Amino acid sequence: MTRIPHATSGEPNPLHALTLDRLRCRTSTKWRTHPDDVLPMWVAEMDVPLAEAVVHALTEALALGDTGYPAGTGYAEALAGFAEKRWGWDGLAVQRTAIVPDVMLGVVEMLKLVTGAGDPVVVNSPVYPPFYQFAEHMDRQVIEAPLDADLRIDLDILDATFRQATAGGSRAAFLLCSPHNPTGTVHTAGELAAVAALADRHGVRVVADEIHAPLTAAGVDFVPYLTVPGGESGLSVMSASKAWNLAGLKAAVAVAGPEAAADLARLPEVVSHGPSHLGIIAHSAALRDGTAWLDALLTGLDDNRRLLADLLAEHLPAITYRPAEATYLAWLDCRALGLGDDPADVFLRRGRIALNSGIPFGTGGAGHVRLNLATSPELITEGVRRMAAALD
Repeated sequence: MTRIPHATSGEPNPLHALTLDRLRCRTSTKWRTHPDDVLPMWVAEMDVPLAEAVVHALTEALALGDTGYPAGTGYAEALAGFAEKRWGWDGLAVQRTAIVPDVMLGVVEMLKLVTGAGDPVVVNSPVYPPFYQFAEHMDRQVIEAPLDADLRIDLDILDATFRQATAGGSRAAFLLCSPHNPTGTVHTAGELAAVAALADRHGVRVVADEIHAPLTAAGVDFVPYLTVPGGESGLSVMSASKAWNLAGLKAAVAVAGPEAAADLARLPEVVSHGPSHLGIIAHSAALRDGTAWLDALLTGLDDNRRLLADLLAEHLPAITYRPAEATYLAWLDCRALGLGDDPADVFLRRGRIALNSGIPFGTGGAGHVRLNLATSPELITEGVRRMAAALD
């Protein structure tokens, strides 16, 4: 796998660009859910300006009045080019892709292709809460296969869970979070190949949410699930959304392995009406022309992981923190603080800092919080100060 080192971009660190006063002018969920005296470090929005390539593409589209319906394969082509340069993946075939409204709605559509009402969907808990919410909303049964003590996939547990999920003859799917949210674990090629072998043995279909794929730490390589032996029958959903802070510009790409092409071909044409045309323009520009900005961001995130580790060691040494291999999220084990199952509630009430409660992430989440470190060093420092003050 080839990978561009973080430090070579020459771009300024986008995490240093915006002040707190400027950020509070935003009207999105992160900045409008809580009162102004609360420091928001929860939902997956980054405190950054947009990459110039994205701004230029959107400005040009607006000047042209190019705000109609999406068309063509430009997004998939941009993703394929990025995947080849970034991950050494030259097998992302544009003819085996489809545009979908966003990653989670794309996941829903992929699960509809390979499972039916009442069928099991296996997840590795603790995991992104919408995995539970969307699966249950579409009348699927969620079965947990908890991560091991090192926050990695436990293959023995996964084997047993696949056996349980298929025991009654049901069609079952495994909803793989790769890289994993909230832990930031990057699954190795060996782990993913073992997952594929288990899925094949038990007749389980794998749907991979790979939205955080571009956000790896220095020295860590992301492995696309569809590239591992046995991954040919898998389905993946990918997006530029998380890496370039484009959540409000909805778009994603579903990708099928060679043996899943017929499944993806059954995707209703109406699903392609959901993505935003402006979203596709923005995501495509990010993947094509926003890599220098991304590298500057990744360098800043590496710095922030080290800063957070140092601050916690100094001010909150009872919290266990393993700097993540990917994402801009920090999974903090607060159980030794004695704050109960929901320390996020204590930090909010006493420290006026908003973090994600670990409870909605499922088994293994109680006593934990998720902190968003995609912000300035100053705000990370202030966030830890507020957490420590909540214990006084």
